[in-house]
Amino acid sequence: MDTSALKNVYENCACYRARAAARRLTRDYDDALKPLGLKITQFTVLAVIAGFESTSITSMANELAMERTSLVRTLELMERNGWITMGPEGFRRERKMSLTQQGEELLEQALPLWQGAQNQFEKRVDTNVWQQAKHWLLDVAFK
Repeated sequence: MDTSALKNVYENCACYRARAAARRLTRDYDDALKPLGLKITQFTVLAVIAGFESTSITSMANELAMERTSLVRTLELMERNGWITMGPEGFRRERKMSLTQQGEELLEQALPLWQGAQNQFEKRVDTNVWQQAKHWLLDVAFK
């Protein structure tokens, strides 16, 4: 086997590097939210439901760059936990979602923990680097 080709994978594979970074970030944010029994994926879904009028699970999955089936599982768990309510599917599979009182309180408690993790991240990578990188990451994720 060509070891130089394998070294090239390790040194240059965009997917490998992005996934390694994503795993590290996920661990850091999950650790910050752990006292509330919340994962970063659940936190972002709560924030999207609270902050944006969602028209369908499919459009929300697209906004979050998630697989629809993964989002459905997350939403069902969040509904069982009493954090959200989901109305029935309507015309064109639209579905009204909203936070319950418990979900709103959880999100309010989680925001400072998330902000702490975000501040740690920005300090680690430098705020200016992050400002440039976040636009690049959006381009990679959504173009």
